[in-house]
Amino acid sequence: MWRLKIAEGGGPYLYSTNNHVGRQTWEFDPDYGTPEERAEVEKARLHFRKNRFFVKPSGDVLLRLQFMKDNNFKQTIGPVTVGEDEEISYEAATDTLKRAVNFYSAMQASDGHWPAENAGPLYFLPPLVMILYITGHLDGVFSAEHRREILRYIYYHQNEDGGWGFHIEGHSTMFCTTLSYVCMRLLGEGPDGGEDNAAARGRKWIRDRGGIAAIPSWGKTWLSILGLYEWAGSNPMPPEFWILPSFLPMHPAKMWCYCRMVYMPMSYLYGKRFVGPITDLILQLREELHTQPYDTINWRKLRHQCAKEDLYYPHPLIQDLLWDSLYICTEPLLTRWPFSKLREKALQTTMKHIHYEDENSRYLTIGCVEKVLCMLACWVDDPEGDHFKYHLARIPDYMWVAEDGMKMQSFGSQQWDTGFAIQAVLASNLSLDEIGTTLRKGHDYVKNSQVKDNPSGDFRSMFRHISKGSWTFSDQDHGWQVSDCTAEGLKCCLLLSMLPPEIVGEKMEPERLYDSVNVLISLQSKNGGLAAWEPAGADPWLELLNPTEFFADIVIEHEYVECTASAIQGLVLFKKLYPGHRKKEIENFIANAVRFLEDIQMPDGSWYGNWGVCFTYGTWFALGGLAAVGKTYYNSPTVRKGVEFLLATQRDNGGWGESYRSCPEKEITGVFMKNCMLHYAAYRNIFPLWAIAEYRKGVPLPSKNV
Repeated sequence: MWRLKIAEGGGPYLYSTNNHVGRQTWEFDPDYGTPEERAEVEKARLHFRKNRFFVKPSGDVLLRLQFMKDNNFKQTIGPVTVGEDEEISYEAATDTLKRAVNFYSAMQASDGHWPAENAGPLYFLPPLVMILYITGHLDGVFSAEHRREILRYIYYHQNEDGGWGFHIEGHSTMFCTTLSYVCMRLLGEGPDGGEDNAAARGRKWIRDRGGIAAIPSWGKTWLSILGLYEWAGSNPMPPEFWILPSFLPMHPAKMWCYCRMVYMPMSYLYGKRFVGPITDLILQLREELHTQPYDTINWRKLRHQCAKEDLYYPHPLIQDLLWDSLYICTEPLLTRWPFSKLREKALQTTMKHIHYEDENSRYLTIGCVEKVLCMLACWVDDPEGDHFKYHLARIPDYMWVAEDGMKMQSFGSQQWDTGFAIQAVLASNLSLDEIGTTLRKGHDYVKNSQVKDNPSGDFRSMFRHISKGSWTFSDQDHGWQVSDCTAEGLKCCLLLSMLPPEIVGEKMEPERLYDSVNVLISLQSKNGGLAAWEPAGADPWLELLNPTEFFADIVIEHEYVECTASAIQGLVLFKKLYPGHRKKEIENFIANAVRFLEDIQMPDGSWYGNWGVCFTYGTWFALGGLAAVGKTYYNSPTVRKGVEFLLATQRDNGGWGESYRSCPEKEITGVFMKNCMLHYAAYRNIFPLWAIAEYRKGVPLPSKNV
């Protein structure tokens, strides 16, 4: 069986800033699990497969089974039943809450965080398989058990029409259908193999739409690297951008960090025109995926083509004119002497930035897309070098196993989930005898996960922002500051500082709290809003140059409702507990942030968020918002229905949302960049628990007999 390991390192190419606190990696242990436990896993897998077209997200069954066993969990409070016309009493709400806290405390890892899947997009994993194939490390990294689970994930998330979506709930796209098909073939599947003839059906979907000629730009890049496309069919990605003066509006320093970090290694590989070894399998794939002989394809005509299934952001004419100018005029010069000297300098500069980002994230990089690109760039630069070996050591950090197979995570949501979980448990108002141990472990994780330093060296010249005092989305080793993760971490530390230290642990030193405040203040824009990663401020017109076809608003950093609201809450609480620290600045910050929220409210009273939408998350915020304006279970049918829904869907063990049973969580739980969904598996337990806790606060206490 598969087993999740917590906070473990090992090996000469793995290093950490905090002894690997927060690290979560899966390994296959042939001796782990009883026959009954293995049967339960197989039952969950079969049920997922049977219902895969109706329930797409996993239930994290393997994680739950392991943690319930390792923590000797047994639910001691019976199910809560409430009649159709019966009011939910204080006792019923309390029992429901205790059941939820008992269960979710058992899901806490030994280092204090709550592990959970954070995946869903289907373009995350195949590029990793491609790179390991190109570099000859596929067998060394992925065992037979790994391959079996990866193939399971691909099979289970194939759509009924034979294609694969941008994410597990998406309609079929050329990009992800091609990547999934190629991944199957590289892992050893035959051209007509796979469950339910997965490969043959996928290939038919591709060829019925004219083959892979119209795959979007990222697909063109990956296929060119693998040898299934030609670089002549891609728009230019000149590495010379990295040696332009930084004051120019089109310099990478002005880009959103994710955009910058994707196109940095892409531009290196483009500048090198790198192509992997052309093996017999690659030659077979050329025949399988193209509808005309490979040698007869006019690649130049394919540069602007994109399949209609993939087209979310049509390129404006000005962008196509820019790429054409670079393609026709600039590239022919830069690939010939003496201008090729300039290209060589640009490649060296780009690789310098790649190494810097790798080292400052302990080779995690900023996310899974960037991870594999940087890893390949390091191998191309030096196939036997240590940089590539450091990258290999961090691959397990990205892999996750559930009943639907092995998938690649965005990069893990350890700190994000833990911050919310702590606040939900605190909101329960249960006695510290019941929740003290859980809070102490969570407190330790949050304190151990705060980023202690800024990026190394002259980080400004490397286009990085301050990070000292921040929290990341995942763990400390990741190193990238995030505004709302910092605000939620700050809130946790402040709330726990008001409880007895002998129970919840020593409170964080004021200086470290001050560092967090400094990060939040530094990320506020002139309009009062907060960006997620780095200060916003680049010219909005740069979004016209968005080179992707399936994302919008990715070129520059933007301000977000969620980040701004989290920061307001964190600084209001900080100001209450530390009234003398930067008082005027914090007051101005809060006033400007509130103005931003008021200014961007939609005409119907709502706000458009970017990072998370699901029944649990939505129910929590809906009930919280209604409670804030005086709506209660007793005077609002809406609140009554919401609370009754949460009670009715609580599972026997006290949790919510196991998709292999009758689960209300039938849809994916998050979204990023407007159209790509992301499964936040922890939400299904955190937010129902929190909502019940808030509801219970308004329920009258039972009368005492005198």
